[in-house]
Amino acid sequence: MRIDIVTLFPEFFTSPLQTSLLGKAIANQIAEVHLTNPRDFTTDKHHRVDDEPYGGGVGMLMKPDPIFAAVESLPSLPQREIIYLTPQGEPMKQELFKELVKYDQLVLICGSYEGIDERVCEHLVTREVSLGDFVLTCGEIPALALINGVVRLRPGTVGKEESLKFESFEDGLLDYPQYTRPPVFRGWEVPEVLRSGNHKLIAEWRKEQQLLRTQQRRPDLL
Repeated sequence: MRIDIVTLFPEFFTSPLQTSLLGKAIANQIAEVHLTNPRDFTTDKHHRVDDEPYGGGVGMLMKPDPIFAAVESLPSLPQREIIYLTPQGEPMKQELFKELVKYDQLVLICGSYEGIDERVCEHLVTREVSLGDFVLTCGEIPALALINGVVRLRPGTVGKEESLKFESFEDGLLDYPQYTRPPVFRGWEVPEVLRSGNHKLIAEWRKEQQLLRTQQRRPDLL
């Protein structure tokens, strides 16, 4: 899988793309990530990527021409999605990651200022995605979240791929509580059923806990 990030701040990704499982996946060529700065495609002497919005308003907008030029400079693989990270997009969910992991190429456009010229969304972008119902200073943060969520689903990223089947949202429920050693910590004990060795009872307890936790924390999922 090839991931292209169109960003004014390529240095934002330096450490995260070299860290933990994501860094190992990229090092092992499970996914490749390329950074493209639209400022490199400006034609004026000041390398401006923003301008005032027509009709007035507060703040500046990213101009369309550097973004189009940046994306059009990239190779185009057969199955490609061009994604703009914006609060106006569809919510970022596990089902979305499972869909996007099947693509050959993801092009992620990170907005800044008050957003981007609408012509980019109308004539270049194929999907808009939101990290949540809030506003951040830039699109780099949701882009990194999307990369992490997608790449971890690629074969070889997670050591035990079986573990991907038993986590929050995989079956429409939140995950169950989990414990490790010691069996007693500051007087708080690990539930006895988990120490019983009875796999049938453990499975039943975990399902009950999933339902209970989802009902308490995310009843909208039920």
